[in-house]
Amino acid sequence: MMKHRTLAILAIAALAGAQGKQTFTGTITDSMCANADHSPMRMGPTDAECTIACVRAHDALYMLFDGKEAYTLSDQSTPEKFAGQKVTITGTLDTATKTIRVDAISAAK
Repeated sequence: MMKHRTLAILAIAALAGAQGKQTFTGTITDSMCANADHSPMRMGPTDAECTIACVRAHDALYMLFDGKEAYTLSDQSTPEKFAGQKVTITGTLDTATKTIRVDAISAAK
């Protein structure tokens, strides 16, 4: 019985670890305009300027919006230079908090 329980725990741990790094593509936005629609806030003339202004002036967080879901980003420095742009992020998703632990961000091709 103990051997089966140990094997089951190891199998669950292996599956959890298998999720690891993933690639996400979407637009860098902020938590006040999480669906990348900046028209209600319009904190600047462009989506990029609105995103940066919301983060700086309203303590919003940088997020990635993939067209369906918005994910908070663990790295809150690098996204500024990609604000309002479509990017590819490599990282690990924490499904409980919908936060991506960012390893790398680059402009989407």
